[in-house]
Amino acid sequence: MLQEDSRTIAETIGARVGLSAAAVQRRIKRLRANGVIAREVAVLDPEAVGVGMTFIVAVEMEHGQRDVLDAFRKQALADAAVQQCYHVTGRTDFVLVVNCRDLSEFDAFTNRMFFDNCEVRHFTTSVVLDRIKAGLTIPLDGG
Repeated sequence: MLQEDSRTIAETIGARVGLSAAAVQRRIKRLRANGVIAREVAVLDPEAVGVGMTFIVAVEMEHGQRDVLDAFRKQALADAAVQQCYHVTGRTDFVLVVNCRDLSEFDAFTNRMFFDNCEVRHFTTSVVLDRIKAGLTIPLDGG
């Protein structure tokens, strides 16, 4: 329940799972302390805040040495346009989810992330036409 709405009150959770509010609060506190709940954030509607374009970018690095990969990781972490970054197997080294206001902003992003980086061999961009499902919930019940 907390994955869907972290503002769900302990009483509501308790009623649903058969625990007291105090027991729920203790369990939530323990989940936070153990790092199971990594953080709680507000999920914004990109279009409502003027960041209506999403891009999926596959990046192939020139060299696969750890220092090259680590440098790219740091660059992706530091760039506000990068919403998600995954180091993946296969021909592609990284897959990025990038949010920009418009194509001009994305062009500036590609210049600083890829064209100005001599270690980027190749990148392929897909423009998201429709956001069908966007979430970070993890299935806990096997489904």
